[in-house]
Amino acid sequence: MTKAEIVSNISDKSGIEKADVLATVEAFMDEVKNSLEKGDNVYLRGFGSFIIKTRAEKTGRNISKNTTIKIPAHNIPAFKPAKVFVEGVKSKVEVA
Repeated sequence: MTKAEIVSNISDKSGIEKADVLATVEAFMDEVKNSLEKGDNVYLRGFGSFIIKTRAEKTGRNISKNTTIKIPAHNIPAFKPAKVFVEGVKSKVEVA
């Protein structure tokens, strides 16, 4: 599902103009991104958490040049779904 499909579905279900829904969805994504950039996690009860994970320093390989490179420790954004979310997906999605 794309952002346009999400906006369309919300607009159809709520009766709100697509432009207003798009602005709201964009504002939500900006707020989540800005919070994570500041180092703050975002918790949405019943849905999940947008969190910052720290990756440790590690040694990698450049296989084309056959050299070893050091990858420094860094932070990455991650999403951790809530238990209710996980259980809902487990019970409703069929395995192909």
